[in-house]
Amino acid sequence: MPPEYRSLKSLPADQFIPALMQRLGLTYYAGLLSAAQYHGAAHHRPQEFQVMVAKSRRAIVSGAVRVTFIVRKNIDSIPVQNFNTPRGTVKVSTPEATAVDLVGYPGHVGGLDQAATILSELAEKLDPKKLAIAAQNAPVPWGQRLGYLLEKLGEEDRAGPLKSYVQKNARQAAVLLPAAKINEAMRKMPGN
Repeated sequence: MPPEYRSLKSLPADQFIPALMQRLGLTYYAGLLSAAQYHGAAHHRPQEFQVMVAKSRRAIVSGAVRVTFIVRKNIDSIPVQNFNTPRGTVKVSTPEATAVDLVGYPGHVGGLDQAATILSELAEKLDPKKLAIAAQNAPVPWGQRLGYLLEKLGEEDRAGPLKSYVQKNARQAAVLLPAAKINEAMRKMPGN
């Protein structure tokens, strides 16, 4: 164990997860708060390393390092980029895929308010065309929520292609909070 990591009693997760996933033959990427940190959009270091995988897995605790696994459908089609670590590279969702995941998994990031805070910091790195493409790998309501939050944050210019995609593919209005009742959402819509 390198001396700088003795207090953790483990290597940092981003240094052992790539080798573990390769050994297990699993597709993965660092996502949500962990990805936001790589893109410079985290207020503080996340307490756990969040890894997106195709099938459910139990969390790993190694010394003071905790790794949680979150199931992500279509994991092979999620855009990722590599970041260097002292022991190789780790796959991390692109800023656009991270933004989509943040609104899709609010329970894993501290709620939609926290997702919006992270989006406000991540927005400058979002490419509008890539954002619309990343949204195609998720349920349409995620794109609706993301577009709404970007507009509320004053980032309408980043949401243009996303808005076009949602308008073409949305069959109904989506509730902002996934757990909210559809009747409440319908009552609050203009014209009702």
